[in-house]
Amino acid sequence: MHTDAIVIGAGQSGLAAAHAFQTRGIRPLVLEASDTPAGSWTHYYDSLTLFSPARYSSLPGMPFPGDPDRYPHRDEVIAYLTSYATRLNADIRTNHRVTRVTYDNGLFTVEAGETFTTSTVIAATGGFSRPHRPDLPGLADYTGTVLHSAEYRNPTPFAGQRVIVVGAGNSALQIAVELAQHADVTVATRAPIRYANQRPLGRDIHFWSTTLGIDHLPIGHLLKKKPAVPVIDDGTYRAAITAGRPDHRPLFTDINDTKVTWPDGTTEHIDSILLATGYRPNLDYLEPLGALDHNGQPSQSKGLSTTHKGLGYVGLEWQRSLASATLRGVGRDANYVLARLLRRQNHKV
Repeated sequence: MHTDAIVIGAGQSGLAAAHAFQTRGIRPLVLEASDTPAGSWTHYYDSLTLFSPARYSSLPGMPFPGDPDRYPHRDEVIAYLTSYATRLNADIRTNHRVTRVTYDNGLFTVEAGETFTTSTVIAATGGFSRPHRPDLPGLADYTGTVLHSAEYRNPTPFAGQRVIVVGAGNSALQIAVELAQHADVTVATRAPIRYANQRPLGRDIHFWSTTLGIDHLPIGHLLKKKPAVPVIDDGTYRAAITAGRPDHRPLFTDINDTKVTWPDGTTEHIDSILLATGYRPNLDYLEPLGALDHNGQPSQSKGLSTTHKGLGYVGLEWQRSLASATLRGVGRDANYVLARLLRRQNHKV
C-alpha cells in the first residue's frame, strides 16, 4: 500500500504530527504499536499527575477540557488523547508495530505486519518509550527486586519493605513520596535534588515560562549536555524529604546479594530498588536506514533528519526547545518540522 505520509507512533507526538499534516491537506497513515492512540501514557503509574496545568497541556486545535488551572491525572490525559485521535482526519491503525524502515529510489518502505510505502516519514515514538536502566555499582549482583518506574503502578506490593528509589526528577520524587506512606524509602541520587517553585508570585511556573517566551526559545539543539530537570514543587516534596519520609542519600557504592553499601560505609538489606532513571528514544526500526548514530540517537537537526530528506522526528527530548517532549511543545515542533520537511521535498506547503 502506498500513502502520502506515514507517522510512526500515535502518542502525543504522533497525534500532533498528524494534525500538522491535516492542516496542510495531507491525510497521513499513523501506525501505533499498542491497541490505543495514547502512547506511553497507558503504561505510567496510577497516581501520575501532570506538573503543568490543563491550560498548558493541550495539543493544537483542542483545549484540555475542564478547569484549566487544575493538574490533570494520567487517566484524564489518556481520555484526552483518545478523544483527540477520533477528531483527526487521519488513518490511525493500532496494533501495528513498526519493525523496519528501508529506503530505495526515493521511497521509504515501512514494515508493520503489513508493508507500506511513502515518500515522507515522521518518527514520533518519542523519548519515553524505552526505559533507561543505568549501570549502577553492583546492581548486576543484586538479588532483590529491581524495576524501572515504567513498571511501577502503585505502592501496594511494597508495603512494609525497605526500598531505594534511584533518581532526582519529578517522577522519582512523586513515586518516592507516595511509597513512603507504605514503606521505608530512601531516594538515592548522584547529585543534590534541585527544586523549582511551582507557583512563583502566585502563578504556575508554566504561566511565567509561556509569558516570558522561555518555552518557545529554540535552544534545545544547542544543549550538548542536556540540563537536569528540577523537581517542580509546591513545597510538598521538599518538606517530605526534610522530614525523612522519604530520606535522601548519595547513591550507594556497592551491592552484595541484597546488602547495599552506602558512601559512609554502612550496609543494610534492601528489598527493592526502583529506577526512576528516565527513558531513551525507541528508534531501532530506523537502523536499516543508517539514520542513527553509534549511540542509537537519531542524526537530526531540530527534528529534521540529516541522512534522509523525507524523514523527520517529533517528540525527542530537547529537540528544539525545553518543552519539545511535552504536550504543550510537540505541536510547535510538529509544525516546524512539517513545514521544512515538505518544503525541502518540493511539496507545496
